[in-house]
Amino acid sequence: MTLGQHSENGAHFAFTDRWGGVSAVPYEELNLGGAVGDDPAAVRANRTIAAEGLGIDPDLVVWMNQVHGRDVAVVDGPWAAGAGIPSVDAVVTARRGLALAVLTADCTPVLLADPVAGVAGAAHAGRPGLVAGVVPAAVEAMTALGADPARIVARTGPAVCGRCYEVPAEMREAVAEVVPAAWAETSWGTPAVDVVAGVHAQLAEAGVAHAHRSPVCTLESRDHFSYRRDRVTGRLAGYVWLD
Repeated sequence: MTLGQHSENGAHFAFTDRWGGVSAVPYEELNLGGAVGDDPAAVRANRTIAAEGLGIDPDLVVWMNQVHGRDVAVVDGPWAAGAGIPSVDAVVTARRGLALAVLTADCTPVLLADPVAGVAGAAHAGRPGLVAGVVPAAVEAMTALGADPARIVARTGPAVCGRCYEVPAEMREAVAEVVPAAWAETSWGTPAVDVVAGVHAQLAEAGVAHAHRSPVCTLESRDHFSYRRDRVTGRLAGYVWLD
């Protein structure tokens, strides 16, 4: 299991790959998604393995029911047992030590933290979420909790790249009309969307200048889950928390 963990001034960021868990084919091995058809017991075990590998309490991880929208939940602890997980695509918190998690298998996982204010955020940005503005919404929610965009550190994790994310020409035009930086072309010369580039353009527009991106394309990497490549597959996770 390679967790790709980075720390900066008390802010911690981590992205998983697919190895080191207990799930069987086609979810092998470290599937962290609970709604993809995998054995729920295996998912629970994998989430424990990942959290303990990061040195965080598995019971202090906040997950989302992701729906490709722009709604943001402000949280100060895990969801209440039996209450269900809300349908949101971003979570933010001002509680240090609480880990926020985002699931992906081609979409762009966006982790955000202002270590000075003690505010963190995680967002799930696929093509619909990019157009809807989930990342600016997450930054806005963090700012309402006291974060300063100029201090926010952002990291985007493994995601399908613009050279591989082929779409119909009409879809590319529709996305680029809202986020021009997302206009792309595949390596074989057909219309594409670069969600990662679009996310970073939105971060810059929101005043977040301190941003890093993963070089990994999930569709190209056999070490990562890719829905576009495999359809039935597991989910990666990105985690962010503050000391």
